[in-house]
Amino acid sequence: MRRFFTSLTKKPLLAVLVILGITVLAGISVVSSFKMETNLDEYMPKTHPAFVYSEEANQRFMIKDAILIAVEHPESVYNPGTLGKLIAIEDALHENEGLSSSRIQSIHTGDNIIGTEDGLDIRRFYTDAPLTQEEADEIGATVSSNAMVAGRMVSKDSRTALIAVELPESGFSNDLYNEIMRAAERFAGPETIHVAGRPIVEGTLAKLGPKDMSRTAPMVILVITIVLLLVLKQISRTIITLFVVLSSTVWAFGLMTALGIPLYSVSIMIPVMLIANGVAYAIHFYNQVDFFTRENPGSSRSEIAGNAIFFIGKPALFAALTTVAGFLSLVTSQVYPVKYFGLFTAFGVAISWLLTMVLVPSGIVLLGNGKALISKRRKNKKPAALFGARFADAVSAHKGIVYGLTGLLMVLSLWGLSRVWINTSFLENFEKSSAIVQTDAFVNKNFGGTSSVNIILDSDEYDAFKRPEVLALMDEMQGSIMGLDKVGDSLSLTTYLKRMHFAMNAEDPAFDKIPESSDMVAQYLLLYEMSGDPDNLWKVVDSDFKGANMVVQLKSDDSRSIEGVIARAKEFSDDFAEKGITINFAGSGYKSLVFSNLILTGQISSLGLSVLIVFVLVSFMLRSFILGGIATIPVLITIMINFGLMGVLNIPLTISTALISSIAVGIGVDYAIHFITHYRERLKEKGDEPEAARFSMSHTGRAVLQNAAIVISGFMVMVFSVFPPNRQIGLLVSLNMLSAFIATISVMFLVLRKSSSLLKDRK
Repeated sequence: MRRFFTSLTKKPLLAVLVILGITVLAGISVVSSFKMETNLDEYMPKTHPAFVYSEEANQRFMIKDAILIAVEHPESVYNPGTLGKLIAIEDALHENEGLSSSRIQSIHTGDNIIGTEDGLDIRRFYTDAPLTQEEADEIGATVSSNAMVAGRMVSKDSRTALIAVELPESGFSNDLYNEIMRAAERFAGPETIHVAGRPIVEGTLAKLGPKDMSRTAPMVILVITIVLLLVLKQISRTIITLFVVLSSTVWAFGLMTALGIPLYSVSIMIPVMLIANGVAYAIHFYNQVDFFTRENPGSSRSEIAGNAIFFIGKPALFAALTTVAGFLSLVTSQVYPVKYFGLFTAFGVAISWLLTMVLVPSGIVLLGNGKALISKRRKNKKPAALFGARFADAVSAHKGIVYGLTGLLMVLSLWGLSRVWINTSFLENFEKSSAIVQTDAFVNKNFGGTSSVNIILDSDEYDAFKRPEVLALMDEMQGSIMGLDKVGDSLSLTTYLKRMHFAMNAEDPAFDKIPESSDMVAQYLLLYEMSGDPDNLWKVVDSDFKGANMVVQLKSDDSRSIEGVIARAKEFSDDFAEKGITINFAGSGYKSLVFSNLILTGQISSLGLSVLIVFVLVSFMLRSFILGGIATIPVLITIMINFGLMGVLNIPLTISTALISSIAVGIGVDYAIHFITHYRERLKEKGDEPEAARFSMSHTGRAVLQNAAIVISGFMVMVFSVFPPNRQIGLLVSLNMLSAFIATISVMFLVLRKSSSLLKDRK
């Protein structure tokens, strides 16, 4: 390996041009094939039992996410203009190619179930726009008297009407999003048009996420560039380091797009990891270059480059291999974005190491190392070395304080860890004051809710859901779920049957209940099939009445609210089991909950596997189980602090925040391996343990400090992002870097010194 990289320094310009050419080709691939995936369904493992069942239920009951268009009038929607506008909006949506076959529900298309002398009558509330206010008032009176529609399709204050547009089979697209938003603008005035629903949130996220990252990323790069320049004190070094980081990112994304894999929201974490690791590799390399040139001022460019390759190549390779293996452990995840993140971050880390080993030595041979800089640093050698030595002595002299503070910090982290909660809410990605959140809040306030969970009841018995005792239990469960705080509305077969029974008995409140006989239930259902829209019925029950679908609307899309509905429904599982009925779940809300649990279990297992990989690989590479264990110290401490602070600050566990802990593996093991390697080599060379400790702190500790300072300064810029997830990323990445740095030069340093007697005689 050393011979290979040393041989490349003989033709440095060729090596640089080849890498530059590959980077350009990868960049073209990224630009030409860039695709951002925000459809949560595409994040799901297709073969997972929960998702397989949910997809089957979607087909059986025509379950689809809907775009919610709320038309708000300053006084009342019951006027000729607004009622006519509802029809116009529906017509405009149907004219769109993507929505031409979509079901659209509103008071214009909805069924009005009423009882007459001749029996059950099901008709529309109105078919044509009213010409007079009197006609509009009549429509308003009819809607207000129908409990199935009032509050569900028109707000209780009569100022807002809802249009629910089901997504087409092709799903949601950016073009469809733009068309919906243009329609909202076109029909506004005097009404205010609010557009909400899960698809709209996803569409807005697809636009805002990359937009904010494109704004903050240059600021991060700018700050890192400035700090790199201050630390490295050479423009050439700064440019090479940045080129390594950016090229490894371009290569990783280029491979993704070349393979036809879209970028997920979590993919923005790949540059984060590569910046942290790429800067670390370069800093360690230049640190050795400076050390060698101070000790050997007359050395040639080739000798300087060769020496750095010789001393840094092995620990850098060890750190890269361990980091790559750690990220590859994420490939075991069932969640596709996490799987791809692990795979392509591992690839990027490997490329980052490779480019560092090629470009940094080539840069030294081509551009030199700066004689003035060497002379200046030779003068500053003693103060820097003296500070490192004094710090090493201070840490060693106060080991009790170091261990005590670390123990206290771990206890606090455990407490914070117990408060960590999982959340897959898309709305949490936006500011509370943002238009999308305010619109969602408006619709939730006036209607049942913008999120939903589907409770699926299954039986092997034909006509099971015509039995009054089964329907009564369904109604009891539905009422219990309606009592939950975040539940705004629900719809099921019992909702239709109770309305029909009520209407057929002169709207006597005593008959607002489930019919008492199976025959009566069957008659009502037959009447509805003949008079109403059968598709409405088949959305809540299947054709052989062996399965039923209860739709629960929630006023929040967070995991806690969804979990509350699931838990309440499961309380009735034994009662249903006695009747031969099982409870299952479907819909986007349920899939979000399962998805969040997969993230949690997957991240815990992958982190555990990563730490084990670090221990095994470092033990094998350094031929010492003791050193393998010591190398895990910064990793474990950083992981604990990361999750502990998340709990304290009430930062939920999402895909992005969960994966940030992976940086603890990459950076923690990098710091540990370089520190341990230089300490052990110095101990073998000099045989003087205190001198080895002081040297390692002055030499490697300095590089670790520089790396942490550079990356922290850059990512702290993201704390000022307008996008909450990016703020969390900036804060947690900075915290991880700081934690790994402090853990390396304190606790790990002390444990390493404690084990020196076991290391001194090792070959």
